[in-house]
Amino acid sequence: MIEITKEYADELKKIIETKNKEKAVAILKDLHPADVAELYKELTLKEAIYLYLLMDGDKAADVLMELEDDERRKLLNELPNKVIAQRFVNEMDTDDAVELMRDMDEERQEEILSHIDDVEQAGDIIDLLRYDEDTAGGLMGTEMIVVNENWSMPQCIEEMRKQAEEENMDEIYNVYVIDDDERLRGVLPLQKLITSPSISKIKHIMQKDPVSVQDKAEMEEVVELISKYDLVSLPVVDSIGRLLGHITVDDVMDEVKELHERDYQLASGISQDVETSDNVLVQTAARLPWLLFGMIGGLSNSMILGGFESGFAANPKMALFIPLIGGTGGNVGVQSSAIVVQGLANNSLKQSHIFRQVLKETAVALINAAIISFIVFIYNYFTLGNQYITMSVSISLFAVVMFASTFGTLVPMILDKFKINPAIATGPFISITNDIIGMLIYMATTTLLMR
Repeated sequence: MIEITKEYADELKKIIETKNKEKAVAILKDLHPADVAELYKELTLKEAIYLYLLMDGDKAADVLMELEDDERRKLLNELPNKVIAQRFVNEMDTDDAVELMRDMDEERQEEILSHIDDVEQAGDIIDLLRYDEDTAGGLMGTEMIVVNENWSMPQCIEEMRKQAEEENMDEIYNVYVIDDDERLRGVLPLQKLITSPSISKIKHIMQKDPVSVQDKAEMEEVVELISKYDLVSLPVVDSIGRLLGHITVDDVMDEVKELHERDYQLASGISQDVETSDNVLVQTAARLPWLLFGMIGGLSNSMILGGFESGFAANPKMALFIPLIGGTGGNVGVQSSAIVVQGLANNSLKQSHIFRQVLKETAVALINAAIISFIVFIYNYFTLGNQYITMSVSISLFAVVMFASTFGTLVPMILDKFKINPAIATGPFISITNDIIGMLIYMATTTLLMR
């Protein structure tokens, strides 16, 4: 592994500037595609294109898929469609080619496909582009080894060699077994090829009824199946069980990473996927909606507090506990929602268990609320000197913790029920709502006690 330092990048820049192709090729040969992608960040677009055109097709394609989406997009916008087809798409598996082309407009996709040498590969790409990118069909690749259940072992081995050579496959995860109607029947373990050389037909030694997923299934189901059954690849079938392709674990890991990044940004109050390299307008558009929502929440709080102006005038110490009430409610709500969102994400929490989860969170909230409100009561009793405010703060804290916990549990489950990303519930939405409700509870409780 070579560490990509600024000095290393500067040296390569000098080589590019002097057009020393031999030396540049020698450097690229020793670098892993991920290291070349990291080096890309230190180069100008013109320098990066110069290097890409020096690399062989396989490595250039691998490097391209290692780049961040926005970096890849900038590079592709500067390259002719024929170069993209012949130097990249021709050397890629279908799932990578689809990922590369998905963000392009239809006209450019058609022009790139017209320059692909392999007509069958072009047809597969067209079929895969029709799927939504967040479904099993949109993620699967079509390069795989497929044998018929009625083949003999020698015929199977010969066909496997032929397919591996035609598909130019570097790795073989599984050998899939189909019937005469191309329906998935089983998986053939490679060890069986060695230990059962004289078997008459493949169907006698295959593992029957393998785990599979339908092409229209959502990404969450794919991730759950691969995780639950510890699979390295997952076959994809259509509605009548015909084998269409397969999804490998490395493709799933990339998607899981993107989903986690998206959820983290959503929970942080960023309404769309952004990168640090995005321009000011893009980042502003992503952040502004939740900031405006927070502003409305703050103004609402101001109106609530303004309605109790006389109470603050009579008891100024009431204002001391506003941050405590609001902050505690927000924290409790985020904690509860985060646990629920995590359970929904890893499928350990089902919609049918909503009542049980609410009961559990209520029990936890009761304990937490009792401890917090008791500690605050003891502190205020000896330091504040006002029994009404002392009681009001403790009662309000208890009520706020109970509400925030229940609200933080229900909201993500309701959002998930209506197919809305529940990660929204772990961010500003929960905090601001609990803050407003907390102020109403505190003001109402104090007013009642004062009377």
